[in-house]
Parts: sequence; structure tokens; C-alpha cells
Amino acid sequence: MRVTILGLGEAGSAYASAFAEAGQAVTGFDPSPVATPPHVARAASAAEAVSDAEVVLGLTTAAPSVAVASEAAGHLRSEAIYIDMNAGSPQKKREVQSALGSDAKFVDGAVIGSVIQFGARAHVLLSGPYSDLAATVLGTIGAQTESLQGQIGDASQRKLLRSVFMKGLGALITEAIQAGEEAGETEWVRAQIAGELALGEKALDRLLNGTAQHARRRSIELNDSLTLLASFPRQWPMTQAAQSVHLTLSRTEEASVAEQLASIPTSALGDAGDRLGFLDSAVKPIWKSAPISGRAFTVHTRPGDNLAIHQALPLTQPGDILVVAGGGDCERALIGELIAERAQLRGIAGMVIDGAIRDVDEIEALGFPVWARGVSPAGPYKTGPGRLRETISAAGAVCHHGDFIVADADGVFVVNPLEAEKVLADGRAVVADEEGRKAAMRQEASQQTQ
Repeated sequence: MRVTILGLGEAGSAYASAFAEAGQAVTGFDPSPVATPPHVARAASAAEAVSDAEVVLGLTTAAPSVAVASEAAGHLRSEAIYIDMNAGSPQKKREVQSALGSDAKFVDGAVIGSVIQFGARAHVLLSGPYSDLAATVLGTIGAQTESLQGQIGDASQRKLLRSVFMKGLGALITEAIQAGEEAGETEWVRAQIAGELALGEKALDRLLNGTAQHARRRSIELNDSLTLLASFPRQWPMTQAAQSVHLTLSRTEEASVAEQLASIPTSALGDAGDRLGFLDSAVKPIWKSAPISGRAFTVHTRPGDNLAIHQALPLTQPGDILVVAGGGDCERALIGELIAERAQLRGIAGMVIDGAIRDVDEIEALGFPVWARGVSPAGPYKTGPGRLRETISAAGAVCHHGDFIVADADGVFVVNPLEAEKVLADGRAVVADEEGRKAAMRQEASQQTQ
């Protein structure tokens, strides 16, 4: 049996190794420079990887799954079975199926056991007309399979419903341990939690470590869970809170995402989407700083009053961008040199202010990036009120606490963190297209002058 694994991360490597150990011919593909498991041939593209495959496992993560399927579609053998085992929404699975074409033998796969704990033997739900065939294939490597038949999306829906519990439990344990650390009672709290779990310390550490290690991917999975739950007439505050915990834990990984976003012009990011998400054009850099990107720390303050900004500074994390909804008032400056220096010392990447600032020359001398609506020498009040870490409207754009902010010479753009990877890919495509067109124009102009 010729098996192709698309995606060689933790799960992909586990399945690739299992098939190779079972004596199957295994080919793997991953666009990232991850290690290739022993006895697995590495393909240079998804198209090359699937061209001779009888079985294809999609394990790239959900975000690129449709694009990868589109690349593979024209090269997939008619008799090959394609099992998408990414953690995605039912709609995403149907999009992958559509990308492959109506004749493809497509199966919706959902891994609901722990790959860390069980490897390729983890429990897998399968749905769609070819789910029995997929169960037979996965059974050759000892996977615990459950064929639902039914429709594409049925398996993924069950996984998302399970995620409401499992990811919520992981988030709750993480927060409880953090509380214990703050109080100097870590071991006592661990003992209390372990005593309530059937597998004790082993289960506790698996949930605690897995939550931190896979925070970003699981936050996206929880977003799919919330989309599913939104169709039911209730509120889901615990699931929303669990997603928030995962997003907070994913900051280390997102530092790289922020750096990549800053490398793409805001104009290209806007052109790649629906051109919504920009602050209005009056908000400009007060000096010619380099582009910045980071997570938004939101502040809502009364016009001309900066008490909330003072309250926000001690709560920020390095790399944050303070986004201040100041009502667009330009009669009193909300920040000056002193606040800018305090923010810089805390590691804040910059500020975006729907209002006025002062001490422009001094802030430029500090090298602290600030985007603002205007400049005024008049100082602020410090009486409040204000609100922190809430969804705000700043200069005509909605900004949630934790959104990515991208700011450059042209203006300021807001990016939903759950869509950051897609925005990055689409933005890069726009830049590449523009570079191609410019090169063609130059070549044409050169030929005309010869």
C-alpha cells in the first residue's frame, strides 16, 4: 500500500512512522522545514506526494487544508482514498471535499484521542460514504476507529462538541495551576486536581502541558466549536473563556506571527481581504518609524482623559500595542514623552490613539512608535472613567482586546488573530502578484526602448 501523509508535524509524523513500521511505502510532504521520519520519502510538493498514492492522510492543520487539497486534486489517482484528519469545522471539511472534486473518495476524519499519549493508535471518528474503507486502512496500524457513515462533517462536529469539554478542562486546569503559583501553593493545587482525575498526575500533566504546547491550534479549534454552538439558542461563556486562555498562552508563537505581519504593507493586507478593518485615514504615524505589529491592549477612555492609560500600562505584556479609543478628540493630548518612555521600558511595541498626543520631537528621539489623530500641547485630565481590555471602536474600526494590529506609513489595520495565518498568506500573494506585474511592466518598457 502506498501511503502519503500531508503534514509532518506531531500527528503527521506519528502516522507516517506507524505506516512505515507496518511495511507500507510512505511519502510525506510539509512546506515547513520539519524533520522527516525514518523510512519516509520526502516530496517537494503536495502534487508530487499524492501522484502515486493509494491512501492520503491530510494532517496539515485546518488553515491550509483547502489550499493543499486544491494543489493535490489534479494529481490524485481516481482509486485513492483521501482522509482529512485535521481538526476543522464541518464546513471546512466540505470545502476540502469540494476542492478535491465530486469524484474523490473523501472521508472526514476526526482524531479524538491523544496522539501524544496513544500515537497512531488514538481513537478516530470517520464519516462519509467511504468511512468503512478508511477504518480498514487505519486499522492496519492499530488505530481505534469508529465509522459513522453519515455525512461529511459528522465526525468533525462530534470532535468540536468534545472539544468544548476537553479544551475547557485544559484551560481550567491551566488557570488553577497559575493561581496556585501566584499564591505559593502549586503542589497543593496540583494534588487537589490530580485527586479528582481518574489518571491522577498523568492526566493532569497531559492536559496542562498539551494546553500550553498546542495553544494556538486549539484556540482555532475552539473558535470552530463556538461557531457550531452559535447555532443553538444559548450563551457559551465557559467555552469563550477557554478560547481566551488558549489565545493568551499562544503569545510566544504569535510573536513570530506579528513579525511576519509587520513585513507586509497594510495596503496589501487590506487588498487581500475585503478592505475592512482599517482605522480611518486621519490616524497617522507622528514620526517616520518602522512598521509595527503586535497584540492589541484595548483602552476606552473619556475624551481628553488619560487615567485609563496609566491604569493599563502595568497590565501590558512585552510586544503589546496600546490601542486607545479616545473619541477622536484632539483638544487635549492623551500621552506625552513621560508615558511614552514608561511604555517603552515595559516593552510595549507602540501605541495607536484615536485622539491627540504631544511631545512629538521627544517621542521621536525615544524611537517609540505612535500613531495618532492629532497633536495638542494641552495636557489631559486624570479623573476617568475608562475601561480596559474590552471591545472598542477606534477611529471607525472595531478592535477586540488581543487582535493583531499592523501599522505602517499608510495607516493602521486590525487582524483577527484566528485569521492571522490566512491574512498572512493572502497578503504575501498580493505582494507577489504586484512584484510580478511590476517586473512585467519593466520588461515591456525595456523592450520598447531597444
